[in-house]
Amino acid sequence: MNLALLENLQLAWSGITANKVRSGLTMLGVVIGVGTVIALVSIGQGATSQITDRLSSSGTNLLFVSPGMRMGAGGVRGGGGATSLTMADAAAIADPDKVPDVLAVAPEFSRRTQVIFGDANVNVQVRGVTTSYPSAQLVAVARGRFVEAKDLAAQANVAVVGSGVVDDLFTGYDPLGQRIKVAVAGADNRLVSLTVVGVLEAQGSSSILGDNDDAVLVPITTAQNKIANGRNAQGALVVSSITVAAVEGRSSSVADAIDALLRYRHKLDADADADFSVVTQEDLLETVSSVTQTLTLFLGFIAVISLVVGGIGIMNIMLVSVTERTREIGIRKAVGARRSDILTQFLLESVVLSVIGGFFGVLLGVCVAWVVDYSGLMTTTVSAWSVAVAALFALLVGLLSGMYPAGRAASLKPIDALRYE
Repeated sequence: MNLALLENLQLAWSGITANKVRSGLTMLGVVIGVGTVIALVSIGQGATSQITDRLSSSGTNLLFVSPGMRMGAGGVRGGGGATSLTMADAAAIADPDKVPDVLAVAPEFSRRTQVIFGDANVNVQVRGVTTSYPSAQLVAVARGRFVEAKDLAAQANVAVVGSGVVDDLFTGYDPLGQRIKVAVAGADNRLVSLTVVGVLEAQGSSSILGDNDDAVLVPITTAQNKIANGRNAQGALVVSSITVAAVEGRSSSVADAIDALLRYRHKLDADADADFSVVTQEDLLETVSSVTQTLTLFLGFIAVISLVVGGIGIMNIMLVSVTERTREIGIRKAVGARRSDILTQFLLESVVLSVIGGFFGVLLGVCVAWVVDYSGLMTTTVSAWSVAVAALFALLVGLLSGMYPAGRAASLKPIDALRYE
């Protein structure tokens, strides 16, 4: 570092420390801006990681067949009948001669309704399922048993409850063997009594795969015939969705086979809008990642605005500093200081303010992200690139904010500066 630059740096530091309170308040805008950038970006990245981890934890070989969606050249659009998938469709998908490379097919018939035990009353998802549900959804029974073939055949009044339902309904009671009452969908004051035969292991909620912790699982035949009307206008048993587990690496080919099969069964041409949709887990991961990345960028953009505001504060204070030190500038120029010396002095002062503010802003952002993560509200991920970008942007803000005040100081004429009162 040459002597001239060192001298200008010392002068810049003297200018900053001459009014510590004002300098501190000026840096506060940069501190908040940098801290906000890092905190919001880390929250966005954490949300992305959390969602993708949840989806990936159940493998990448799942497919979701849903009714009531039309797929066409314009993309996914609403419409279509909500009863377009039937039990016969699920049975056809499970036929290895029609759709090879399928490991499990789990049709589901769901309705949200009231579930009662004693004085407790909760509104939860009641899912009619088959024996294939655990292998397709990767759920496990913690106690008791799951729905069995005999339950399906007899339309048995049995239920398997999630861990969240246990907490809400059975405080102080062993849920196994207890009888719960389920309100019949669309019928006033009609209740179906079910015996709890199993409790699921806690799985953690996922809005995409379905929250089994806060669900009551019953035989699908019971749900279709006793809890809700499970038939369409033609009298066929309908399903709410079909989850398909494919051989690893064969999801795309299985999706194509299912699409072709259902189009044939529903008498739809290859180029016609479908009354169903087939989505692979890889499609969901890609969509979720795209959405959360866009959200992260949006949050980062909002945070950058606060950093720009901090830069405006630096510019304002530097203009005040130039005005206050006009005579000092005149004296320096009179004794031989060059225009570049004055420019460098005030530019360095602006940059130092911003760099110090950026340093404390990084500490603030990391601490906020850590506190949010530690509190359990959500997962946060502080990445090196977000810290580097925030710090470099703070440096850039300091440089740009100081250019105009420094240029104004350097352009002062010595005689006018010395006359300034």
